[in-house]
Amino acid sequence: MRIPSVSADGFDRARVVESAEATADLLERSGLEHVRLVRPPGGHPNVIGEWCHAGSAPTVLLYAHHDVQPPGSVGRWHSDPFEPCVRDGRLYGRGSADDKAGAVAHAAAISAWLDTAGTIPCNVRVLIEGEEEIGSPNLAAFLGAHLDELAADVLVLADAGNWAVGTAGLTYSLRGLLGFDVSLRALDGPLHSGMAGGVVPDPALGLARLLDSMVDEDGDVAIDGFADDARPVTAAESARIAALDPAPAALATMLGLRAGVHMTGDPGIPILERLWMRPTLTVIGIDTHPVAGSSNQIVADARARVSMRLAPGQDPRRCWERVQDHVRTHAPWGLEVELTLGESVPGWVCEPEGPAFDAAQRALTAGFGTEPVLMGVGGTIPFVGPFADAFGGIPALLLGPADPASRIHGEDESLHLDDWTSLIASEVHLLEELA
Repeated sequence: MRIPSVSADGFDRARVVESAEATADLLERSGLEHVRLVRPPGGHPNVIGEWCHAGSAPTVLLYAHHDVQPPGSVGRWHSDPFEPCVRDGRLYGRGSADDKAGAVAHAAAISAWLDTAGTIPCNVRVLIEGEEEIGSPNLAAFLGAHLDELAADVLVLADAGNWAVGTAGLTYSLRGLLGFDVSLRALDGPLHSGMAGGVVPDPALGLARLLDSMVDEDGDVAIDGFADDARPVTAAESARIAALDPAPAALATMLGLRAGVHMTGDPGIPILERLWMRPTLTVIGIDTHPVAGSSNQIVADARARVSMRLAPGQDPRRCWERVQDHVRTHAPWGLEVELTLGESVPGWVCEPEGPAFDAAQRALTAGFGTEPVLMGVGGTIPFVGPFADAFGGIPALLLGPADPASRIHGEDESLHLDDWTSLIASEVHLLEELA
């Protein structure tokens, strides 16, 4: 965690290499063989290794990632984001829960078997990725180039989270992701707002109107036809959600909503369905003139970065077409429009049934002392769908070290240490259950 392995542009790429080297050393010490760094062309290094001495037993691929998000506003952390700190049973620091704990959990489970039994009951391969936090842009090509080295019967991905502290989660649904930048331009350069105001349109105000047009009064996506291809929620999912759906007030408190702030989304739809199975729109950045140093001027242009989560089943290409149609139709006052596509990843969903899921539920029950919750996640893990598809739709078991208080991607990211111990114990059981 002390290695700031931020994979995003603008950060020191050498630190991601350093993190990969530390990860390789960890995996070698756990007993894995043929551990090596593999760097995609122009990308950050992945780490792979294996232990394949279990004969005809199944082969399990263990996945995590060693790259991390930027620290964000360092002043809002209660301790240095890259200096691990333990408070009240939690380990604080960037990468603690997302996802260096997942990589270390894999190593710990492997070494537990080899140190005590001298063997592992199934064949094991490990992939620790270096580009997950930037959308895994080189993953498809990487898998194609290393298909034989990574072939497996089951994927175990330790980049998800638990339902609550003390209760494991087994994730079967992820939303997709569509990111884009939208710019509106009126002028070649700024103008005095008194001399030109009332005649020259304000791009910042036009951008606000455009963004507002993309959601309805409940905050749901209002782009025409956008959600037409969303996968309907099954009866089994509805039943699971009904049994789990939290009280709105309790969830608001847990999320830290300020007093009087209402939750968004159609109030007739269960909260967890809104979080797991519905598309959303979030403005994650806006560029105009900054408040500091601003003056009475109409800016020449304004730009926003938008992040949309896609429901399982939605085609990102089709969604991008709907966005483009909407923006060009709704941009006010004839302002020039520029759209740039960013990340584009479909969602993923499976039925949590079959021998692998049964094995995972038994292992998590053994490790945590209570049955796990079958759950969806509103976030996106680009790796899951491509990898499962690359090997013919193998079962993908999503578990991990985070919990609702982990604040992954935010300030004061943290890991609950007792739950981490339970996760490692669960993975030790899982290798035997899968065998």
